[in-house]
Amino acid sequence: MTGDAPVEVDRRAGRLRGWLLAAGSDQAVQHPGPHGRPPEHRHHPWWKVMCLTGVDYFSTLGYQPGIAALAAGALSPVATLVLVLVTLLGALPVYRRVAVESPHGEGSIAMLVRLLSYWPGKLLVLVLLGFAATDFIITITLSAADATAHIDENPFWPSGLKGHEVLVTLLLVSLLGVVFLKGFTEAIGIAVVLVAIYLTLNAVVVADALWRVVTHPSAVGDWTTMLTTGHGDPWLVVGLSLLVFPKLALGLSGFETGVAVMPSVRGDPQDSEARPLGRIRGARRLLTTAAVIMSVFLITSSVTTTVLIPPDAFQPGGPANGRALAYLAHAHLGEVFGTIYDLSTIGILWFAGASAMAGLLNLVPRYLPRYGMAPTWARAVRPLVLVFTAVAFLITIVFEASVDAQGGAYATGVLVLITSAATAVTLAALRRRQRGRTVAFGVIAVIFVYTTLANVVERPDGVKIAACFIGGIILVSVLSRLMRAYELRVDHVELDPVAARMIDERAGRRIRLIAHEPDRRDEAEYRAKLAQTMADNDFPDDSDVIFVEVTVTDPSDFETALLVRGGVVDGRFPVLSLASSSVPTALAALLLEVRDRSRRRPHIYFEWSEGGPTRNFLRYLAFGQGAIASVTREILRRREPDPHRRPHVHAG
Repeated sequence: MTGDAPVEVDRRAGRLRGWLLAAGSDQAVQHPGPHGRPPEHRHHPWWKVMCLTGVDYFSTLGYQPGIAALAAGALSPVATLVLVLVTLLGALPVYRRVAVESPHGEGSIAMLVRLLSYWPGKLLVLVLLGFAATDFIITITLSAADATAHIDENPFWPSGLKGHEVLVTLLLVSLLGVVFLKGFTEAIGIAVVLVAIYLTLNAVVVADALWRVVTHPSAVGDWTTMLTTGHGDPWLVVGLSLLVFPKLALGLSGFETGVAVMPSVRGDPQDSEARPLGRIRGARRLLTTAAVIMSVFLITSSVTTTVLIPPDAFQPGGPANGRALAYLAHAHLGEVFGTIYDLSTIGILWFAGASAMAGLLNLVPRYLPRYGMAPTWARAVRPLVLVFTAVAFLITIVFEASVDAQGGAYATGVLVLITSAATAVTLAALRRRQRGRTVAFGVIAVIFVYTTLANVVERPDGVKIAACFIGGIILVSVLSRLMRAYELRVDHVELDPVAARMIDERAGRRIRLIAHEPDRRDEAEYRAKLAQTMADNDFPDDSDVIFVEVTVTDPSDFETALLVRGGVVDGRFPVLSLASSSVPTALAALLLEVRDRSRRRPHIYFEWSEGGPTRNFLRYLAFGQGAIASVTREILRRREPDPHRRPHVHAG
């Protein structure tokens, strides 16, 4: 019995590992490389996906009117109108354009990356992913914390359970993680129900409040008197509203997630990955519909809460602080309806993190593993869900589930992503010489740059938190790149007809390859290289050899496809030409392909690289070359553990 115990433990561990690294959900993202097949997604109607992104966007109604009233006072409706105009005339056009330029869910990050290559492009990705992680992770923790605040404020919540905000918030975050461990389809189904109930109840509360505003003109009179007394000049009202606007930036959340989950939008039957026109059309409907719905609710809720709620109630500790519409629901429609409204608000705030989780699960596997900057298991959904949930736990504990303490970081992440998107579409229009669009998007980009800088100046803690995320991502990326240095970073090898014929003709005899760094590419160069290799390695003069030449493309790339082209120099010297991000990786992949195709173990001959091993290894990491012979051999050793099947590597 005891002898079987370790076997049973191993089986259980194997099943657990298989479950974790399996697809995990129908949203699992598997990226074999930039030239591999795109990830598989189960597709849904655009309005269902809108509900998933909308749980974040629409849930801001739970606190946005209160934030606006606290920041702008009597100017709240005017400041909210500015927010709506920026949404409809700024953020919405920008992200409708992003949906066209990046239909596979890469978001605005991919648009900026196309403008930069090599390591600057990768560094830009890491920085933007740091801000995206700030936005999405803080969305999870802040929304769960706000849901906890609504629970505490409900009159039916037992007083003995109050004061345990951190514990309740951690429980809500855990439940969110469980949903995504189960599957993405379940998340969309929950989102549809929550959004439908929440928007319906909000419509009831706002409609009742509007009726009270219309039938009680004295309340409107008190508000207009307060507005004109404190701010008599209309231009002053506009100016102050513009100054207050950055504090309302939380109402812009949800756009980046809307394009990140585009692969889940059902397109037309005739869609292709190259031209998914139906998916693009659905995503643009998603963005527009969500923006219009939210804009209507923002304006109406701002007017009603400002007119009907006493200013003191919005202050910290007041009954309307962070829950203005819930205050109206309890005050005007009774405690029972108010409690139902609270439950819907708690539900959508809790699940607001679902859109953020979906965004992270789409963005991270698209970049980090592909660039060698995350472990290979980061391609699977379930391990990532566990990692993101653990980070959310840490953030919740550090900030003690405080909504106010996390607001600055949340706004910073949202604004940086929108600013990057506005910049990306401006540069894209400029490259296409679309003068009108360049000017329009440029103005929008300037507005968001101002908003971002104003938010950073007022709440620098947001940048500090984002810097922690960026530093963590860069550290993990560097360590991962080091740990994966000896991986075979080629997803497939393709031989052109000439190269295939060269290999096939030599399948019946010993295959010798000479690694060659070309210079003049004339007969004398190849003759001298052959003579040197023969002298160094002492093989016969009549050996049938093939020269192999690798051109380094972008050494910051990690996974590449390998196209091998064959040719003959001076009618005598056969040459295989390859282009790759790494010389040793390309050579190792070619050797394995030759072995499998010819069923013979090929030999390859190198010169030792000049310089110390440490310097050469760093050159390999940064520039894809250096220590070529030893690294090629190590890649082969790890890829093929059987020494009797491993290609031969010679260095002289």
